[in-house]
Amino acid sequence: MASKPAAVEATEVTRSLPLAGTQVPILNGVSFTVPRGEWVALTGPSGSGKSTLLGLVAGLDTPDAGRICVNGNDITALGEDRLAGIRNRDIGIVFQSFNLIPTLTAQENVEAPLWVGPHRKEARELARVMLEKVGLPDRMHHRPHQLSGGQQQRVAIARALVTRPALLVADEPTGNLDSVTGAQVLDLFALLRAELGVTVFVVTHDPDVAARADRELHMVDGMIVSGRMVSA
Repeated sequence: MASKPAAVEATEVTRSLPLAGTQVPILNGVSFTVPRGEWVALTGPSGSGKSTLLGLVAGLDTPDAGRICVNGNDITALGEDRLAGIRNRDIGIVFQSFNLIPTLTAQENVEAPLWVGPHRKEARELARVMLEKVGLPDRMHHRPHQLSGGQQQRVAIARALVTRPALLVADEPTGNLDSVTGAQVLDLFALLRAELGVTVFVVTHDPDVAARADRELHMVDGMIVSGRMVSA
């Protein structure tokens, strides 16, 4: 029986960005694999290439060379229409700054990814169910400015997972939260991973966040220099 494709597979990925009229190398031949269902923390100092790599894995940017597959799909050279479809179906993204639409309610923010695709008619109900899963059944009609930071992040997590993606990508998901609320968000990640089977790929500088992962990948100067199991 053929094995299932990995959630993420990167092979010799390079990326440079323009700075002061020249191209500065950011990623230098990065390769790694994330099996389905694993929780991986990507760590490293500022400027090591973590956020650039996350953007590539999330399909928000394309590499100069190399290959990235998400859930068995090579996303390296797809056109924007096909890439947008994969982002909507297979990849959920959570940002440090929440990125909620301020004029929409919590429920409408969670519905938004479903307004395109096959689940338009079910959007309202699916959003309601997901907001209940993240513990906000009584905040569905509140707008972002009426919610605490932790509640906004929960809405963002619900929005990222409402399409039932294979991969949840999070960029410093507790960076704007106090330690207690941050720990609650990580508990929520663990709960939803167990319930939904989603793979979690988190960029963080916080050792407490990294400690919650199954495995830590550490970056320095655009390369993954070490990988270690964090928890059994």
